[in-house]
Amino acid sequence: MIAPNLIDPDAAKAVGPLPAGRPSANVGRVGVLLVNLGTPEGTEYAPMRRYLKEFLSDRRVIEWPRAVWLPILYGIVLNTRPKRSGALYRNIWNRERDESPLRTFTRSQGEKLAAALAAHENVVVDWAMRYGEPSIEAVTKRLLDQGCDRIVMFPLYPQYSATTTATVNDKFFEALMKLRFMPAVRTVPAYPDEPAYIEALARSVKKHLATLDFEPEVIIASYHGIPESYSVRGDPYRVQCETTTRLLRERLGWDEKKLITCYQSRFGPEEWLKPYTDETVERLAKEGVRSLAVINPGFVSDCLETIDEMGREVAHIYREAGGQNYSHIPCLNDSEEGMAVIETLVRRELSGWI
Repeated sequence: MIAPNLIDPDAAKAVGPLPAGRPSANVGRVGVLLVNLGTPEGTEYAPMRRYLKEFLSDRRVIEWPRAVWLPILYGIVLNTRPKRSGALYRNIWNRERDESPLRTFTRSQGEKLAAALAAHENVVVDWAMRYGEPSIEAVTKRLLDQGCDRIVMFPLYPQYSATTTATVNDKFFEALMKLRFMPAVRTVPAYPDEPAYIEALARSVKKHLATLDFEPEVIIASYHGIPESYSVRGDPYRVQCETTTRLLRERLGWDEKKLITCYQSRFGPEEWLKPYTDETVERLAKEGVRSLAVINPGFVSDCLETIDEMGREVAHIYREAGGQNYSHIPCLNDSEEGMAVIETLVRRELSGWI
């Protein structure tokens, strides 16, 4: 039974190293590669700077001309932001494993998906990060070394954006471009209107609200923002976020005042997608809304932007403005509902291969 070895870091060593691009003698396996955004290796200055440098150097993330952006990045951002970001990461750090929650949840998603697919002995499940470790290139090679001549690559983003889904695809295909022997590949598309995803969100909302001693008057579906200019140039992200909110609203039987769409985590001087989450919670509090909840449908796993920004910073803004009851609804993570979505989409893309 192969499943226990799928998430074993020493599994690839047991197969033995192969010359780059050479197919394994044990071909015929299908690899499933889950890819999440990324995470620093630690909260100290050096690992934070390394992570931020890779992230903010990505041309898909920051589209400014290099002559304008790089002096700002190296002259200001990478000298000031690592210390601040490290302090924020320490608020949420998984000290037992010495890692960020994003890594913890992504690993668990990989393990649980491997268990769900264990009956298919030719399927190998692994996971990687777009920024940081384990890298997409290293894990792709690990799958090839285990005999995978077909790979399903799953960017873990429900809504498509060039800043997320596209840059994961870029990095995956960059890794393949270095190979002599290239596997057949499929990439899982964005799924803003996937019924299994909408159902999972609805169930998670209901389950969480049942634990509260208050009824939220308004629930905000808060998505990570992107610059407005990216949307104007054709990024479909805004439309897909609004689609998810609309379908979730319909599934829960709520009106447009009960569940609203906002955008968070803006960076730099540009206009980003509006309305902004922080400004909205402040406005709602001042308008007399005393009970509020926030959900993050665009995040597959809880991370800094959900646990700390939504769970602490935005909660503080809301209460300072006069709000009383506030709750952050966790992401789907590795819950039963969350894994049902991942498994549904992966099985669909595996069709014909297993």
